[in-house]
Amino acid sequence: MKRIALLGLAVMTVAMSYAQGISGTWKGMLNAGNQKLEIVFHFDPSKDGGGAATMDVPAQSAMGIPVRLNLLSADSVSLDVLALLMEYTGKLNNGVITGTFRQFGVAFPLELKAGDAGKPNRPQEPESPLGYKTEEVTFTNQKAHVSLAGTLTYPVNYTPDKKVPVVIMVTGSGAQNRDEEVFAHKPFRVIADYLAKQGIASLRYDDRGVGQSTGNQAGCTSADFAEDAACGLSWLKSSGKFNQVGILGHSEGGLIAFMLGAEGKADFLVSMAGPGIKGDSLLVEQQNALFKLKEIPSNVSVSTLRKSMATQPGNVWLEYFMDYDPRPDLERITIPVMAVNGSNDMQVLSDSNISAIRNCLSGKNSKNLIKVYPGLNHLFQHCEPASSMDYYKIEETCSPEVLRDIAAWINSL
Repeated sequence: MKRIALLGLAVMTVAMSYAQGISGTWKGMLNAGNQKLEIVFHFDPSKDGGGAATMDVPAQSAMGIPVRLNLLSADSVSLDVLALLMEYTGKLNNGVITGTFRQFGVAFPLELKAGDAGKPNRPQEPESPLGYKTEEVTFTNQKAHVSLAGTLTYPVNYTPDKKVPVVIMVTGSGAQNRDEEVFAHKPFRVIADYLAKQGIASLRYDDRGVGQSTGNQAGCTSADFAEDAACGLSWLKSSGKFNQVGILGHSEGGLIAFMLGAEGKADFLVSMAGPGIKGDSLLVEQQNALFKLKEIPSNVSVSTLRKSMATQPGNVWLEYFMDYDPRPDLERITIPVMAVNGSNDMQVLSDSNISAIRNCLSGKNSKNLIKVYPGLNHLFQHCEPASSMDYYKIEETCSPEVLRDIAAWINSL
């Protein structure tokens, strides 16, 4: 589980007038008590006859949030995002917009300066030349009338007569592209690059309705996304290029790996922070852990969680997730499984989830590897417990020891 997507509104502009004083990208650091967030606005005075704007909060992986412009003039701006109960007003003077950011009735000063948001340092992200071959491919879920587009990465020195293992990568919750891009990180791209250098092929694909894939996720559940992944597995097997076809899933993708493993759809599974306990229990653990991290007393129970959810608008995906218990599927799996967690994961807590997975798989396959990595968070980044969810600030995308272990384990099968 990674995040809950921000709601957006259609852009509505009622600007009084504009000039070129406030145009392009403006950014500033919001100091909201114990939290600092970079806020980025993109202003286009010429658009829609009166101006338009969007907002980014990179640290929360929230980009292109539509805002409503109430005023955009040569030296003043006023805007709001009703869905976030947020507004900003400011005045330009000597190249700086001095203003006030308000949300939920609380006001904070926010100064903006012109300039593009700096690109965060991501040292593990591969750069050209890659040293291996990639191919743009598509496969189809005919039942759902969905076409999934992705990148097939071949290993270094691959030749058509050389049979190699391959993994299909399945993303975590939310609409994700083929790189599982989140918080300015591209975990699946980094993993695919490392595997290619270790003789392992991979297929990563855009989720339904994302990138070049068709369809949409409205009304879909983990079971629907598992069908997509199963179609990808079938496509890889039918290609005849690979000797073993496995699944590498992160978070919800790890849960989907368990689903398909129970059905005998794959030759092996790699689950990175895949849930091993029932969804409602996992969400309760998650909420209590997050409150504890913020030093807030909490004792959320499954009962209180379900009562709270009953008052919220219906969410098919969430209802399915809360009711799904992976343990019956785990008990049916006999193929090799690598299941890993980080000790500082605040979204899929390692103690309960890894214990459940270990108990369900006990004695099933001698090649199973079940492991908790000290000091790693939900994205398998090194961190201190207090900064376990500062995904954007952490430069590391995926810890080298996890990458090494995944490749070594697959190659040992």
